[in-house]
Amino acid sequence: MKTLRSHAVGGPETLTLDEVAVPEPGPGQVRVAVRACAINFPDTIIIRDMYQMKPPRPFAPGGELAGVIEAVGDGVTDWHVGDRVIASTGFGGLAEKVVVDTRQLFAMPAGASFETGASLFLTYGTTIHGLKDRGHLKAGDTLLVLGAAGGVGISAIELGKANGARVVAAVSSEQKAAFARQCGADETVIYGRPPFDKEQSKALAEAFKAACGPGGANVIFDIVGGDYSEPALRSIAWEGRFLVVGFPAGIARLPLNLTLLKSCDVCGVFWGAFAAREPARNAAHIKELFALLKDGKINPRISARYPLEQGAEAIRVLQDREAVGKVVVTMGDQS
Repeated sequence: MKTLRSHAVGGPETLTLDEVAVPEPGPGQVRVAVRACAINFPDTIIIRDMYQMKPPRPFAPGGELAGVIEAVGDGVTDWHVGDRVIASTGFGGLAEKVVVDTRQLFAMPAGASFETGASLFLTYGTTIHGLKDRGHLKAGDTLLVLGAAGGVGISAIELGKANGARVVAAVSSEQKAAFARQCGADETVIYGRPPFDKEQSKALAEAFKAACGPGGANVIFDIVGGDYSEPALRSIAWEGRFLVVGFPAGIARLPLNLTLLKSCDVCGVFWGAFAAREPARNAAHIKELFALLKDGKINPRISARYPLEQGAEAIRVLQDREAVGKVVVTMGDQS
């Protein structure tokens, strides 16, 4: 079988398409024939050894996938050959076949495509955990989303609207702003590329304040970090919640006096650790996401599809912030 693997620290150009033996499931495991694997920000940094998780090499990136069970290991009774499943694996998904622990499996929602199934967990799972458990978002709140045109950003727009919030989407181009509005954003802010000098940072803060309104943003969903974070924090409401979700633009340095002046909270959002530590609460979130998907209130926007042979290019597109919506690598029969 084919798999796209990292043999040395580096960018997507270092990945190689390898031919390896088909893995056999052990006790409590199943083998999944992968049909779709979503590409996410962790895939761009795990191959550079910059992620919290550092798998032994060689390994395949790809942390969430959907496919069909084709073999089960000893002791597996709740899953069967032919079941359509979604798996959250952390890595290993860019392969034609993957062995997965049954604790990492969820049944595919009825009627959902493999592409949709593979695009749910890391994006929407991160966001529902962040907005519900960390941000305590409620109807009538103003939600500011940075990096709003990517997969996680679109999930924040949709889940924000589903929970009755007013959503301000911050993006880097008019094309992305139009896409964010199409996905439900009430207001958009277009920002430039960092680094920002003092005046540029102040101007961006004023743009955020104007879009959020006089009350400020009750919840800020910061997916990008870097020079964008401080201007966003300056637009926060009294007792607002600033959610640290990711930092493709770099790790931000926040002046903590702002947290005192606004009596606000700065909260980390680490969905993978939450899911591992509190599987029952995570399962409840996933159940809620499936219901929202069925009702049409969320819908992963697949903007680009690549075959496994071009998986490195899929990672590069996300790394270079060219993606609008979700990027997915597809394999095999999609029916």
